Amino acid sequence: MPESPSLAAVLPDTAARALYLAVLREGGFVRAADLCEEDAPALRRLVDLGLLVPQLLDNSYSAVDPRPVADRIGAEIRRTSARLLAEADRIPEQMRDLAHAYDTAPRREVHRTGSRIVTGRAEIRHTLSQLVHAYPNESLAAQPGDARRPDLLDDSLDRTRRYLAGGGVLRSLFEQTSRTDPASVRYAAAATRLGSSIRVLDGAFMRFLVFDRTVAVLPASPDYESAAVVDDAPTVAFVVDTFEQLWRRAEGVNWASLEDGSTEPVSQTQIARLLARGLTQRAVATRLGLSERTVAAHIARLREQHDAETLFQLGWQMRGDQS
Repeated sequence: MPESPSLAAVLPDTAARALYLAVLREGGFVRAADLCEEDAPALRRLVDLGLLVPQLLDNSYSAVDPRPVADRIGAEIRRTSARLLAEADRIPEQMRDLAHAYDTAPRREVHRTGSRIVTGRAEIRHTLSQLVHAYPNESLAAQPGDARRPDLLDDSLDRTRRYLAGGGVLRSLFEQTSRTDPASVRYAAAATRLGSSIRVLDGAFMRFLVFDRTVAVLPASPDYESAAVVDDAPTVAFVVDTFEQLWRRAEGVNWASLEDGSTEPVSQTQIARLLARGLTQRAVATRLGLSERTVAAHIARLREQHDAETLFQLGWQMRGDQS
């Protein structure tokens, strides 16, 4: 049995369950000659779990009562859990020297009341890395700029993947020129597939980031060689409000289509097809990489065409048209 068993590891899978039930229907035993090659993995699983017992004399297998097997598995899990809990209790003591070294090491602290200036791109990256770990729930990023270096975007995608995998929510604003930059398109397509949201905004805007609506990182020089880390609540609230206003003005992009080389705009047919599947306006916007405002305009025209008073009625009529 594995060192740290999970239910999936110690319980019969779908195929093993089906074979066990088939053996019961045949009277509780089965001859090896009656089994096919495809049954071999399920048979091994049942034998390993103790649900089927080999009978060497006649080369057959007998089914046994699963309740004692369940009791045994449960007892093994409880023993393993008790051991893991005991080990977990010892971890703080085993990490105490590292924690002490961290507390006493000379470094710049992430959190201070008000603001502080960080100078140099390496120091800025280090600070951002600390903030990502200290505030892992939501990140708002306004990221204007020219064409991006592919190697830097690969690193960004790796950090995006880890951030989203940890349960974080990430929204980013790019410039319109990102649509024609292959590296940016490739990154945006991959990031949105992971669950990130990326829109494009016309006109110039300032680069900034906000973490958990608690800390903002703002440029402190035109060349972005220094940054201000701000946790003053009114200032951060102003920055968050600025981002939300820009986000509402920004346009959603179907990055996957751009990556595939398609420049064909999203059609009402595509939206109608998703509505027919029961998706909400927000879900349609997310799926197609559009802003909710754009989807709402398409839906308004569809409702006029189909004389539907509500989105529910429209979806119902769409399902009828698709059938």
